[in-house]
Amino acid sequence: KIAIIISSMYGHIAKMAEAAKQSVEKAGGQASIFQIAENLSPDILAKMHSPPKPDYPIINLNDLTNYDGCLFGVPTR
Repeated sequence: KIAIIISSMYGHIAKMAEAAKQSVEKAGGQASIFQIAENLSPDILAKMHSPPKPDYPIINLNDLTNYDGCLFGVPTR
């Protein structure tokens, strides 16, 4: 059981997370995608032309105890 935890401003990391989820499931595992809470203000996100965030639940520390492993998808900014 794998938690895939992402930060995806423009959707690229989210697409990679979906592919990773499919791979885990194809191998017989279970995977769930979560995102981290946004730390930029709505004003800054608008100036960066950021589209709406994907509809994944926000991860919290207590959620991690329900998983055997984690994959992280983070941008390179």
